[in-house]
Amino acid sequence: MTAQAARSALPARQIRLLMVGLMTGMLLAALDQTIVGTALPTIVGELGGINHYSWVVTAYLLASTASTPLYGKMADLYGRRPVFLFSIGMFLLGSLLAGMSQNMTQLIATRGVQGVGAGGLMTLAFIIISDVVSPRDRGRYQGLFGAVFGVSSVAGPLVGGYLAETNWRWIFYVNVPLAILAIVVCWHVMRLVPFTHREHTVDWVGAALLVAGVSCLLLGLSWGGAEYAWSSGVIVGLFAAGAVLSVLFLLQERRAREPILPLRLFRNATFALANAAGFVLGLVMFGSIIFIPLYLQIVKGASPTRSGLLMLPMMAGVIVTSVLTGRAMSRIGRYKWFPVAGAAVLVVGMLLFQQLRVATSLWLAFGYMVVIGVGLGLCMQSLILAVQNAVSVRDLGAGTSSATFFRSLGGSFGVAILGAVLSTRLTAEMADRLPGALAQLPPQQRAAVAAGGNFSINDPAAILALPAPVRAAVQAAFVESLHLVFLTTGLIAVVAVLVTLAMPNHQLRGTGPQGATGGADPLGGKAAAPGGKPLASESKEEAAADMEAKSQTML
Repeated sequence: MTAQAARSALPARQIRLLMVGLMTGMLLAALDQTIVGTALPTIVGELGGINHYSWVVTAYLLASTASTPLYGKMADLYGRRPVFLFSIGMFLLGSLLAGMSQNMTQLIATRGVQGVGAGGLMTLAFIIISDVVSPRDRGRYQGLFGAVFGVSSVAGPLVGGYLAETNWRWIFYVNVPLAILAIVVCWHVMRLVPFTHREHTVDWVGAALLVAGVSCLLLGLSWGGAEYAWSSGVIVGLFAAGAVLSVLFLLQERRAREPILPLRLFRNATFALANAAGFVLGLVMFGSIIFIPLYLQIVKGASPTRSGLLMLPMMAGVIVTSVLTGRAMSRIGRYKWFPVAGAAVLVVGMLLFQQLRVATSLWLAFGYMVVIGVGLGLCMQSLILAVQNAVSVRDLGAGTSSATFFRSLGGSFGVAILGAVLSTRLTAEMADRLPGALAQLPPQQRAAVAAGGNFSINDPAAILALPAPVRAAVQAAFVESLHLVFLTTGLIAVVAVLVTLAMPNHQLRGTGPQGATGGADPLGGKAAAPGGKPLASESKEEAAADMEAKSQTML
């Protein structure tokens, strides 16, 4: 087998079909991170179980984050096609069962099943496209994946709010035809490249330690400050258990014959720094963006559905920049300065959002959203491409899953940390502003409002129904609290700038979808080095390594 045959790519038409299937699967997984949020009040109203409200979202995120590294390794051992079809089948099963749930316990359990499938859909999309497209030209395709994330971040709350007003069960049933489409397309396209089985061992001990450790940490972050005090025995115990299990996982990975996450990869500077940057940027991205719809609903009075529409400027920034960044990386042949620029733009965007006031016009807020969207579009796919370019073909699955895992883990930390920042500052601001606002009300109305109690930011409609002086005080307190949140994320984004600056700026391997031999890009044009000259082929050693690994880990 020649090096070219070992890196055989699908014809242009079949790559386009494959992209349809992969993008559909990724859309399903990304959409279900956000689609449930706006419908939760309706769901709880029918099924009851208000005490388990947050678990509908937490179960999904916990299952998807914890399972992400497992899919990369399983894809390396068993092949991409069966593992991808398993993940989308799990997601489809979870969606059907979630739609049929009769109580909150069933819904939470089936959301966990969905999450197990979603962890594979997100990771395997990047792995599979990397099998048929060289790193040099991969940015063009992964830029489209970034556009999918942009669409889902806005379409999720929008679609969820609309379906909640008709029949909330269709939030889950709508996944079924899309999942079937992804299965049919990938079944036919992915079977064209055979998979050669090899002798292998599965590090089940490492897998169990990883899932248990991540679960404890995420549960601690999810429950801390909400269901239990941060200093409570439950939270301290979860963090202690997570730390111990994480250490045991690292020890297991050092001795395992085929580790879930090969620790030797962290000796590569690009791999280590790109994952560190992904963690920090995940914290900034996922941990701060969730507060923008709250601002639109609490301060601007937008409904959940309308707040989704008002996020369109950010979505436009993500989509356009992701696509252009992917094409630019393919044309230039290097990746470093894209995440550097993206992190810097995110610093600017977060500091701009720190200027938000109750009276800030929507048009100015739209401008700030575009800045954030541009920053996200520059960062999201370039770091994954850097990781993929840094590892050999035999480690492509584990490397790619590590990139998505660290970004998801950073997002989970971000949601918890920034949520605690917002809650702490909001409590202080409310204590300062609320007494004066209540004093402006007639005694009878003051007593009624005070008896009403707790003004939760999770219930914007209740805040908007408050008497004008109290509503104004709550809105001002919320906006002031947001300033600290966005200042914190801006400072964290500075760390991301420094980490990405430290990354090496290696050249992307290959010249096009035909690998080292070049070839036409199915999306149009040909990849070439700056100045119009083709890139040099891979070294003989790289080609030999790729040939051996590819024969073992084909689709």
